[in-house]
Amino acid sequence: VVRRHLLQRYEHQPFISCLAGFYSCRWKRYQRRRTEPGKCCCKTRECVFFPLLVGAFCFSLLFLYMWGEAKNDYNNFDWYNYGNLGFWFLWSLVLLIVAAILFTYITLLLVLAMCLLAEGQQLYLHWSHKIGTFLVLGFSITALFILSVLWGDQWKTVRLSFQITAPYLHIGAITIMVLLSWPVALHAIRADKKVVQVVIVGPYLAILLFLFLIPLGMYSPCIREMGTLGPKPALIGHRGAPMLAPENTEMSFQKTIEHRGDGLETDVTISYDGVPFLMHDSTLRRTTNIKEVYPNDTAQNAALFSWDTLKELNAGMWFLKDKPFSCMGSLSRADQNQAMNQSIYKLSNFLRLADSQNKLVIFDLYRPPEKHPYRNSWINRTLEVILNESGIRPHLVLWLENDMRSFVQSVAPGFQQTMGSKAPVEDLVMDNIVKLNLAYTEMSSEDIRKYAEANITTNLYVVNEPWLFSLAWCSGAHSVTTNAVHTLKNLSQPLFLMTPQQYNIMWILTDLTSVLLISLIFAL
Repeated sequence: VVRRHLLQRYEHQPFISCLAGFYSCRWKRYQRRRTEPGKCCCKTRECVFFPLLVGAFCFSLLFLYMWGEAKNDYNNFDWYNYGNLGFWFLWSLVLLIVAAILFTYITLLLVLAMCLLAEGQQLYLHWSHKIGTFLVLGFSITALFILSVLWGDQWKTVRLSFQITAPYLHIGAITIMVLLSWPVALHAIRADKKVVQVVIVGPYLAILLFLFLIPLGMYSPCIREMGTLGPKPALIGHRGAPMLAPENTEMSFQKTIEHRGDGLETDVTISYDGVPFLMHDSTLRRTTNIKEVYPNDTAQNAALFSWDTLKELNAGMWFLKDKPFSCMGSLSRADQNQAMNQSIYKLSNFLRLADSQNKLVIFDLYRPPEKHPYRNSWINRTLEVILNESGIRPHLVLWLENDMRSFVQSVAPGFQQTMGSKAPVEDLVMDNIVKLNLAYTEMSSEDIRKYAEANITTNLYVVNEPWLFSLAWCSGAHSVTTNAVHTLKNLSQPLFLMTPQQYNIMWILTDLTSVLLISLIFAL
């Protein structure tokens, strides 16, 4: 019997050697120490680093989750950095890769620590891993702080994501608690005092009970009875289809139409000689070849150029060079050639295209800078193009600009008056508002339902990710502005849609299975 036990222990050593080697760089058996019954799992100095390791894991997980859910807005992040750095780069993707690598590293260290604890080994974190732990902890906290200061609305996205991911995060958390039950049970049994056992098992059971009951407070509009889901939201192409073609160009809007988008969104600026054209940025630097043609005018406001100058600029080469979206894919040779030859698009041509295809249009109208000839007549000039030059049917125009709204209603009563912010229903009805155009972070199924009862529909912008579109669908949104018409059109139903009965079964089965497994582990 003694020989068999010795042989089993000897055969078990290579596994422990690997664990201790990767965690502590202690590959030799004489370098390791077993935890004595009733004693701490590590020396006093090491007791400080283990909580730091757990903290680094928690903060890196939080940052990775936050940044992973922020994918919907990566283009905004890269555009912000472009404005500060002066060149385009996919910083968002780099940050995601770094976050994933650091989280993977710290997770492996924590798994090794848990395995060593389960084997009754004392913990000793090698100095290089201690430095790595500090780096992960410092990077995660710093990144979370900077993003919170510069991009605080992203936490609203995280909160929205919980309405989709919470049921699955609950299962993941329960699974982790089941895995932790082995080292907890092992050290509780080895403890020689009841107080120590309570200190070990008490917090574990408290957290477990909290996780068992947390679904009682969960809410998700995608957990709903059969037959209560509304129609799929209409898809409005944000600056066309900017993942498939240069934004705000004829090709981009043609791609939206090709992929059966329901509407077109754009940005309107007025040239120095009074020609409304499509441009999102205040300068021409990012989306044209102004740097090559007029290198001394790259910082000049786009509205200060004449149309004769603007129409000669190339508005497509930048798209092939910078690849503004990480998930663009490759373009066909024909699409590449077409993109290379795009120019700045006039508002009148844009409206004619939309009218010919029976597409809704919505646009942000930018007031020209001071000393511009149309500084005070910008709305009149835009209305003149819409009503007299384009020939678009008025009901296709979602009028968003709030200045001079009463005047616009008097000269163009057929426009669908659209408001860019929430307001009391009574005020919206008084102003003849028929649609709200809201940032997706303001999504609320209760508000959407309240406005719908007053025949006011809701459009959410900018919604690119399938999970976010699914949440908008379940919340009752009537339309969304998106960069990804070509992918969202393929969704036949919301992701993560389930009935309350299906969710209750999933919740109860998860809890019962975990109770059974944890009970068996403690009993053994």
